[in-house]
Amino acid sequence: MAHSPIIEPVADGVLLNVRVIPRAARSSLAGIRDGALLVRLTSPPVEGAANEALIELIASHLAVPRRHISLAAGSRGRRKRLKIVGVDAGVVASALAIPGS
Repeated sequence: MAHSPIIEPVADGVLLNVRVIPRAARSSLAGIRDGALLVRLTSPPVEGAANEALIELIASHLAVPRRHISLAAGSRGRRKRLKIVGVDAGVVASALAIPGS
Protein backbone atom coordinates (compact mmCIF):
# COMPACT_ATOMS: atom_id res chain seq x y z
CA MET A 1 0.00 0.00 0.00
CA ALA A 2 1.45 3.39 -0.99
CA HIS A 3 1.16 6.20 1.54
CA SER A 4 1.18 9.93 1.14
CA PRO A 5 4.49 11.61 2.07
CA ILE A 6 2.42 13.59 4.57
CA ILE A 7 2.21 10.42 6.67
CA GLU A 8 5.28 8.38 7.55
CA PRO A 9 4.76 4.97 9.17
CA VAL A 10 7.03 4.24 12.17
CA ALA A 11 7.30 1.19 14.44
CA ASP A 12 4.62 2.23 16.95
CA GLY A 13 2.39 4.49 14.84
CA VAL A 14 2.89 7.32 12.35
CA LEU A 15 4.50 10.71 11.92
CA LEU A 16 2.18 13.35 10.43
CA ASN A 17 3.44 16.53 8.74
CA VAL A 18 1.20 19.50 9.50
CA ARG A 19 1.13 23.19 8.55
CA VAL A 20 -0.79 25.34 11.03
CA ILE A 21 -2.59 28.63 10.45
CA PRO A 22 -3.30 30.15 13.88
CA ARG A 23 -5.99 32.74 14.69
CA ALA A 24 -8.40 31.40 12.06
CA ALA A 25 -12.12 32.09 12.18
CA ARG A 26 -12.74 28.43 13.10
CA SER A 27 -10.64 25.34 13.73
CA SER A 28 -10.72 22.87 10.85
CA LEU A 29 -8.73 20.65 8.51
CA ALA A 30 -8.22 22.65 5.33
CA GLY A 31 -6.65 20.26 2.82
CA ILE A 32 -3.05 19.77 1.76
CA ARG A 33 -0.37 22.42 1.20
CA ASP A 34 3.37 22.04 0.58
CA GLY A 35 3.48 18.37 1.55
CA ALA A 36 1.62 18.83 4.82
CA LEU A 37 -1.91 18.65 6.19
CA LEU A 38 -3.17 22.23 6.46
CA VAL A 39 -4.90 22.90 9.78
CA ARG A 40 -6.62 26.15 10.72
CA LEU A 41 -6.83 26.87 14.46
CA THR A 42 -8.66 29.60 16.34
CA SER A 43 -5.96 29.61 19.03
CA PRO A 44 -3.13 32.13 18.91
CA PRO A 45 0.47 30.89 18.74
CA VAL A 46 1.13 31.98 22.32
CA GLU A 47 2.43 29.81 25.18
CA GLY A 48 1.66 26.57 23.34
CA ALA A 49 -2.06 27.28 22.93
CA ALA A 50 -2.03 26.51 19.20
CA ASN A 51 -0.05 23.29 19.79
CA GLU A 52 -2.58 22.11 22.36
CA ALA A 53 -5.47 23.00 20.06
CA LEU A 54 -3.80 21.12 17.20
CA ILE A 55 -3.40 17.96 19.29
CA GLU A 56 -7.02 18.23 20.47
CA LEU A 57 -8.35 18.65 16.91
CA ILE A 58 -6.32 15.75 15.46
CA ALA A 59 -7.23 13.50 18.42
CA SER A 60 -10.93 14.18 17.88
CA HIS A 61 -10.72 13.42 14.14
CA LEU A 62 -8.84 10.18 14.78
CA ALA A 63 -10.90 9.20 17.85
CA VAL A 64 -7.74 8.55 19.87
CA PRO A 65 -6.80 9.84 23.33
CA ARG A 66 -4.76 13.06 23.35
CA ARG A 67 -1.96 11.20 25.15
CA HIS A 68 -1.39 9.16 21.95
CA ILE A 69 -0.36 12.33 20.09
CA SER A 70 2.82 14.27 20.73
CA LEU A 71 4.69 17.05 19.02
CA ALA A 72 7.82 15.50 17.49
CA ALA A 73 9.09 18.70 15.82
CA GLY A 74 8.11 22.32 15.19
CA SER A 75 6.92 23.49 18.57
CA ARG A 76 7.56 27.14 17.62
CA GLY A 77 6.90 27.17 13.87
CA ARG A 78 3.95 26.76 11.56
CA ARG A 79 5.33 23.49 10.17
CA LYS A 80 4.96 20.73 12.73
CA ARG A 81 5.43 17.01 12.93
CA LEU A 82 3.11 15.00 15.12
CA LYS A 83 3.78 11.49 16.37
CA ILE A 84 0.63 9.44 16.73
CA VAL A 85 0.98 6.06 18.43
CA GLY A 86 -1.33 3.09 18.14
CA VAL A 87 -2.65 3.79 14.63
CA ASP A 88 -1.50 2.91 11.13
CA ALA A 89 -1.04 5.20 8.14
CA GLY A 90 -4.16 3.96 6.35
CA VAL A 91 -6.40 4.79 9.30
CA VAL A 92 -4.88 8.27 9.64
CA ALA A 93 -5.14 8.98 5.90
CA SER A 94 -8.76 7.89 5.82
CA ALA A 95 -9.84 9.76 8.96
CA LEU A 96 -8.12 12.98 7.89
CA ALA A 97 -9.09 12.67 4.20
CA ILE A 98 -5.48 12.66 3.00
CA PRO A 99 -5.13 11.47 -0.61
CA GLY A 100 -2.61 8.82 -1.59
CA SER A 101 -3.47 6.27 1.03
